[in-house]
Amino acid sequence: MSTVRRGAAAFATAAVLCAALAPAASAAPSPTPTPAPAIPAGLYGTKDPTYDGVWRQSLAFIAQRISEVQPSEQAVTWLKGQQCESGAFSSYRPDPAKPCTPATMLDTNATAVALHALAAVQKQSADPEAVSKAVKAGSGWLKGVQNKDGGWGYNPGSPSDANSTSIVVSALAALGDKPGEVASAEGRTPYDALLTFATPCSTKDGKGAFAYQPDKDGKLLANADATAAATIAGLGKGITAGGVKPEQSPTCKDLPKPTAERAALNGASYLAGALAKTGHLNTPPMPGATDPTELPDFGNTADAVVALAATGATKEAAGALTWLQQNSAGWAEENGPAAWAQLVFAANAMGADPRAFGSTDLVAKLNATGPAPLSTPSASASPSEQDGDSGSFDLWWIIGIGMVVGVGIGFLLSGRKK
Repeated sequence: MSTVRRGAAAFATAAVLCAALAPAASAAPSPTPTPAPAIPAGLYGTKDPTYDGVWRQSLAFIAQRISEVQPSEQAVTWLKGQQCESGAFSSYRPDPAKPCTPATMLDTNATAVALHALAAVQKQSADPEAVSKAVKAGSGWLKGVQNKDGGWGYNPGSPSDANSTSIVVSALAALGDKPGEVASAEGRTPYDALLTFATPCSTKDGKGAFAYQPDKDGKLLANADATAAATIAGLGKGITAGGVKPEQSPTCKDLPKPTAERAALNGASYLAGALAKTGHLNTPPMPGATDPTELPDFGNTADAVVALAATGATKEAAGALTWLQQNSAGWAEENGPAAWAQLVFAANAMGADPRAFGSTDLVAKLNATGPAPLSTPSASASPSEQDGDSGSFDLWWIIGIGMVVGVGIGFLLSGRKK
């Protein structure tokens, strides 16, 4: 859920560094460093929001609501103000007073999570009717930019990918839609699209995993990020899904006629195998990197915990949850609101207390990244009264940097950049 926006930010940073290292005429004055964008009032986090402002705000809201916290009205107003007249959202609009134009880079991922977040905070907001109107407009926009194959790409009109399709599926489910009935003009549903990214159990490297997109040769390469997202979406659930009973160990099975649910269970089987090796997922080295060392991927490990719990494989997810409890606080502190939110989702899925996650109070840490909440558990209704079905989202996780560097990998910010 985080790799993409974090990757996009890293790519932009690399571009700046390359420009700074370019030779300059001896008489030229030293370039003036570009100042980092100011953080608007109401926005969560302290880092440059260019690639993940809407994403991190939305994940924060969703995590707060399942923890019985209502964000401040200032924060809700900020998120609602990021919406374009069409109903869509971009990753971040520094001046929302200016109308969106054809040049505005609209973002299906940001739109999907923003709608879920606004729907979650609607009842307790100062203007529920306005929030409801914003959610309806955004839902209509998402359905209007559905691709012919039934899926969605990171930006409208771009080829469908597993992550973006999964994020939209989960958001639509959170809004009360039946994703299987949301069809393109050609009659293809999001589940039709997801199945095109699923690898057979019989493949040596795939083993039931999902690919982000086919590579340049049309091959499907296993991607843990895409697999976690598609596993949840294939079940019609999302990032706030809880564990289910009875518990069951995931197995991989190829059917003569594949279904989204079977593909999701196959994906869970792949994730269980990946986690069994070290207790966590790893971030693969970037293309062209000289150092092949793989580093722990905290965000995607948290997403995998949610995905496994959603299929009933809580036993297989338990080790990863323990690893996160022992090792993730520093990562979340560095990456901010979206990272804290991902950990809240993992705790929620496994029935763990997010306020005692190892030695960390995830909810308090998350609340501290934005304006003081309007209400806290002592003055809140129960989560079921506030949000309805807590198992209706995702999301995820994302992708844009995969397009930039020419490889299909990605899940947004972990910390959207998730």
